[in-house]
Amino acid sequence: MISPELWGLIGQGVLETLYMTILSTLGAYVIGLPVGLLLVATDKNGVRPMPVFNGVLGVLVNILRSIPFLILAVSVMPITRAIVGTTIGSTATIVPLIIAAAPYVARMVESSIKEVGFGVIEAAQSMGASPCQIVTKVLVPEAKPSLLVGGAISIVTILSYSAMAGFIGGGGLGTIALNYGYNRNQTPPMLVTVCLLVVIVQIFQEFGLWLSKRLDKRNK
Repeated sequence: MISPELWGLIGQGVLETLYMTILSTLGAYVIGLPVGLLLVATDKNGVRPMPVFNGVLGVLVNILRSIPFLILAVSVMPITRAIVGTTIGSTATIVPLIIAAAPYVARMVESSIKEVGFGVIEAAQSMGASPCQIVTKVLVPEAKPSLLVGGAISIVTILSYSAMAGFIGGGGLGTIALNYGYNRNQTPPMLVTVCLLVVIVQIFQEFGLWLSKRLDKRNK
């Protein structure tokens, strides 16, 4: 059985998980969105080809994406401490979450933007649009539904990272599952936290898909 005190901690864990996930997603998009747009614009077939720059940026993104989250979180602890003053807790976890998710978001953005037909780009170029205008006023609006689907996938990925952060004192449902379930060999807390994580994932994903369909011009 789960005690009332533990139910209170689980409720707090839900709030901490949402806090970490939402803020980390916003931070990851602040970094990842422009990086993804740069990857598209500077590609050899992009509106402003810069092969060397694109290659270096792509390698950096791939390197960061290849590092397992827990290893990355431990590696950036000095940076986390310098920014927030501590390396434990939900606020401290946001720093490694952003660093881990930003390159993932960049690749998601790149993939979404590249789905836009080349004819749309040619039409904008024929009207004298600059590379910056093509990216911000043509590619991004045209790719909006796909970007929203990518956003839903990204936030689910970040949520899974936040759960793993429980192993390094990150707070949220992951910490509760570890401390009150796994370490004490108690099944009920583990089941409850897993079920809550599944529900949160479904809410985020369904909302993202619903919003994408609402904004898709092909459905109007």
